[in-house]
Amino acid sequence: MTRRENLALISGSTRAGSTNTAVVLTLPELLGDAVRPLPYLDLGKLPHFSPDDDVEPLPPEVARLRALVAEAHAILFCTPEYAGDLPGSFKNLLDWTVGGTEIVDKPVGWVNASSSPTGAQGAHRALRTVLGYTGAAVVDAACVRVPVPRSAVDSGTGKISDPLVREGITEAARTLLDACR
Repeated sequence: MTRRENLALISGSTRAGSTNTAVVLTLPELLGDAVRPLPYLDLGKLPHFSPDDDVEPLPPEVARLRALVAEAHAILFCTPEYAGDLPGSFKNLLDWTVGGTEIVDKPVGWVNASSSPTGAQGAHRALRTVLGYTGAAVVDAACVRVPVPRSAVDSGTGKISDPLVREGITEAARTLLDACR
């Protein structure tokens, strides 16, 4: 029997109808039974990071986030770029992972869902830098740009309906999962 991989899927957006969140919502149905998706969509519930609060007992939402990261075999981030960098709320999430050891040596990748021609270059540069501080193992081949136009997202389900986009995000996730084996 093969091991069932736990894949954390973390949206770096707080926006309703976000294409990044659509990636997170869509992947579970595309990856099959060999993968146990662990979605995290509660970015706005995290308290502002303070080193003074990074002690036991952790704030409940931080403890939940770290438990999800600890349970995952790999992590796929989907984050927008805001003002040329990571959105502040997503950087806050990453700051909460620096003090723990849950992410150390864990394979990570990301999908850039931006339809903008410039994509999210600044955000991904910053993401790579912060993940370096956390000790995560960035899987370069799983760090991809798969543009998701808003028209590709079903307004009822919030999931991606376009077959080519679905294929692109599935390939990124599978590449990341291959790094676990």
